[in-house]
Amino acid sequence: MALVPFPGQGPKPELPAHDRDPDLDFRTVGNRLLNRERSPDPEDDDESGAAKMSFLEHLDELRKRIVWACISIAIGFVIAFAFVQHIFDFVMKPLQAGLPPGGKLVYTEPTEAFVLYITMAFIAGLIIALPLVMAQVWLFIAPGLYAHEKKLAIPFVVMSSLCFVAGAAFSHFVVFPMTWKFFVSFTSDYLQFMPRIEPAFDLYIKMLLAMGLVFQMPVIVVFLARMGMVTAGFMWTHTKYAILIIFIVAAVITPSGDMWNQSAMALPMIGLYLISIVLAWIFGKKKKRNEDIPYDLE
Repeated sequence: MALVPFPGQGPKPELPAHDRDPDLDFRTVGNRLLNRERSPDPEDDDESGAAKMSFLEHLDELRKRIVWACISIAIGFVIAFAFVQHIFDFVMKPLQAGLPPGGKLVYTEPTEAFVLYITMAFIAGLIIALPLVMAQVWLFIAPGLYAHEKKLAIPFVVMSSLCFVAGAAFSHFVVFPMTWKFFVSFTSDYLQFMPRIEPAFDLYIKMLLAMGLVFQMPVIVVFLARMGMVTAGFMWTHTKYAILIIFIVAAVITPSGDMWNQSAMALPMIGLYLISIVLAWIFGKKKKRNEDIPYDLE
């Protein structure tokens, strides 16, 4: 009498040669594959972020990094104060150029001009010390990273510093002059624009710091992509939502309410987002082939 096989019991797919074991049947091999854990990276076996630190040790490490960051800023302040007059001339050029003919910035408090010089030296010192400050930030988070992630230290410090300087330069030469001219444009036969130096400089600094932080977007995306937390596909799929959020952020950080200045703030952010997608695709964490099991074991 012929035996009729049960439905669905066809020939099983053959495993590759490197997964065959003559002493095991197919089901045993399948269970082994299903229960197989990801093999650790050989670079991470001894220098992984598994070393545990207590809460007090974290606080002590944070204190050390803050102290070194403050020392770096203090040294940068001393260097910048030695050239504060050149820095003052550099900052005042876009302010003075946007005023009506014969217009000047004024100050009404005795200490206002002196405090302005000190503030300029401090901001310039912060920019000078920025690579060292970012290095301290990296050293604080490095103990929680794997060995291959710690290799991003130098690119992180260099990219973050360059991107901040690029954002500050973009604000100084493009965004701020446009915003300043918008405010000056209300001058008429009835209104004369006589700005005080302190609020004018506050506006300049706020826009400079905002653009410097905005230009950190590619650095953050590259770091997260290398950690496997974001992918280029995810960012590309949600581009329309990102553009909406970008225009909302631009409307918040732009001091003027006109659409032109908001667009001048938003368009660079959109460009940075698209550049970040490309960087995430190039430097993103690649998925290993052995993480996928292409066989149907049922």
